Amino acid sequence: MRKKNTLFTLVAGMFLILGFVLAGCSSSDTNNSKGGGGSSKGKILAAVKDRGKVVVGVNNALPGFGYVNEEGKYEGFDVDFGKALAAAIFDDPDAIEFRPLSADERFTALQSGDIDVLIRNTTWTTSRDTDNGANFGPVTFYDGQGIMVPKKSGIKSLKDLEGARIGVQTGTTTELNLADQFRKLGIKYEPVVFNDADSLVTAYEKGSVDAWTTDKSGLVSRQSTLSDPNEHVILDATLSKEPLGPSVAQGDDQWYDIVTWVTYATMEAEELGINSKNVDDFKGSKDPVVRRLLGAEGGLGKMLGLTDDFAYRVIKHVGNYSEIYNRNLGPDTVFHLERGQNESWTNGGLLYSPPFR
Repeated sequence: MRKKNTLFTLVAGMFLILGFVLAGCSSSDTNNSKGGGGSSKGKILAAVKDRGKVVVGVNNALPGFGYVNEEGKYEGFDVDFGKALAAAIFDDPDAIEFRPLSADERFTALQSGDIDVLIRNTTWTTSRDTDNGANFGPVTFYDGQGIMVPKKSGIKSLKDLEGARIGVQTGTTTELNLADQFRKLGIKYEPVVFNDADSLVTAYEKGSVDAWTTDKSGLVSRQSTLSDPNEHVILDATLSKEPLGPSVAQGDDQWYDIVTWVTYATMEAEELGINSKNVDDFKGSKDPVVRRLLGAEGGLGKMLGLTDDFAYRVIKHVGNYSEIYNRNLGPDTVFHLERGQNESWTNGGLLYSPPFR
């Protein structure tokens, strides 16, 4: 009898220990779902669907990428990728709310869940991918940091900026890149830090700083807003690599996959020659690559938690990558930015979508 009691005690103890272990695992999973451990699959998509719109953090003061037009509507390259996400989920590119964010505010908004996705000319870096709790999707724009100076200054190179006062926005990679490059070159300068781009550009136009720096695309964008754009030049020197793209908070792999593959759909469509005008003509295609992209076979959309025709919706409502680029930055805009590295890999660029399979 004593042996039976001992055996019972041992078995009960094992179950008790197992219970504590399972409870510990459960607690850990819960913590991960709050803190970014990759265990809250579907949480954000469900919230977005319940809300009836996707909330996108954007810039509202960078013409060409994210700004508010005269009609009070958001427009721009980054804005269109937000619309692509709304189109994929709701078949409606306007099922979206834009939240304007400063450089300092953006990662706090992402971590707190105030926004579903950040699409705001944000550079993908190691620290942002780790300490800032972000997961970056595909690079949508390969950029580099530049410096603008008044044409009358006669400044032609970085060395000509010896002793200059250079304006830069706080909370950005450009602030750090400026310090790195000038230290490497042994150039002494005075950094003048501003909280937002508007204050920085205003100070530059008033002559409070001798030069200012940000991504070259940003310089081109803001040059168009200066009182006399032709009186300013962007130096040839490129201070850094600036791969820009959408990012989401860590902890929801499904949402990360959705943002990633919606973005890739625009690149794949361009590569296949599919655009918003001819996408319906491709619906009867016998090409298996086209059929998988448009959802005729493969069931890829359902794997993401979307409808199988999610890429068709994106292309139909927003267009392929080329259409998005040309509409906001291309030859018919005031910016007239060459595609350069932002060409499809088939044209010698860096844009490349993994297979839709």
